[in-house]
Amino acid sequence: MPRDKQKASSRMDMTMLTLVILLTVFGLVILLSASEYNGRVRFHDSAYYFKKQLFASALGLGAMYFVSSIDYHFFVRLAPVAYLLSMLLSTAVLLFGQEINGSRRWLNLGPLSFQPSEFAKVAVVLFLTWQIDRSRKKTDGFWFMCRTMFTLLPIVGLVGSNNLSTAIIILGIGVILIFASSPHYLQFIALGGAGIGFIAIFLAAESYRLERLAIWRDPEKYEKGFQTIQGLYAIGSGGLFGRGLGNSIQKLGFVPEAQNDMIYSIICEELGLTGAILLILVFGLLLWRLCVISMHSTDLSGALLSAGIMGHLAIQIILNIAVVTNTIPNTGITLPFISYGGTSIVFLLGEMGLALNVSHHRR
Repeated sequence: MPRDKQKASSRMDMTMLTLVILLTVFGLVILLSASEYNGRVRFHDSAYYFKKQLFASALGLGAMYFVSSIDYHFFVRLAPVAYLLSMLLSTAVLLFGQEINGSRRWLNLGPLSFQPSEFAKVAVVLFLTWQIDRSRKKTDGFWFMCRTMFTLLPIVGLVGSNNLSTAIIILGIGVILIFASSPHYLQFIALGGAGIGFIAIFLAAESYRLERLAIWRDPEKYEKGFQTIQGLYAIGSGGLFGRGLGNSIQKLGFVPEAQNDMIYSIICEELGLTGAILLILVFGLLLWRLCVISMHSTDLSGALLSAGIMGHLAIQIILNIAVVTNTIPNTGITLPFISYGGTSIVFLLGEMGLALNVSHHRR
């Protein structure tokens, strides 16, 4: 192996790689516990969800290795194509998508289902990195901020029509990357005002979104508040050290879809406050490593890629835990690495591969 390649390989962020593998394995263990009841009742196989997630995790780890071995500048150059493809796939969902639990978010590809919104998150990180990097020194001023956010509106509109939580994440990624690339901060006051106005209009456009606000304020008053209440029961009954792994009561049909959005409540019940806080600390360490990689990147593209991935991960973690604890209204968002979802884990691990690739080239 050439000397420079040996040097680059030795500089991969092994701390981050260890954290990613730890979270993936922990997610599989918790998923097996949280989903065994639903798997047994629905498919007569308590390991049904676990086996599908294990297969997706293996694909994701393969994707992470593949992406980490190719120079990230190659993927940045493909960003416009990825962004256009994400819009085509999001349009296809609206026209031909499969509806599950009242939401049209999946495309069927033979025996497999694919969620284009997960690809859209990665495409947006790449596209904004490509766009801002091409702007070079023209990254200050209100016009730069508006131009960058306007380019996100098509994908936000397509995704947000059926998936409000992903639309919020995409907008959040845009704000974080503009913030990371701009030397001025006062313009973000105007951006914040515009964002609040946009969210207010978006919420008012559909009655069910306003209903979620009402349920959030008083979940006991509404039938649809059942999931929130049962999730809070799970959190409260876990105590300091929990009932023990596999001993959750609320996963036995009380918390609907315990393996998905509400899986953090099962973690709290089985592992207690101690386990829940330890998981947050591991997430925090991973975000810190992404921040370090971004700050020590040798060029703007690498810095923005790492910052965008960090922003995506942070927003999704915060929103999921906030929803489970009823701190914010229910938005139907998964917990990275932990919740059930094949498309999610594959693209998430692919993003981790991008960040590991950037760590090859850090100062």
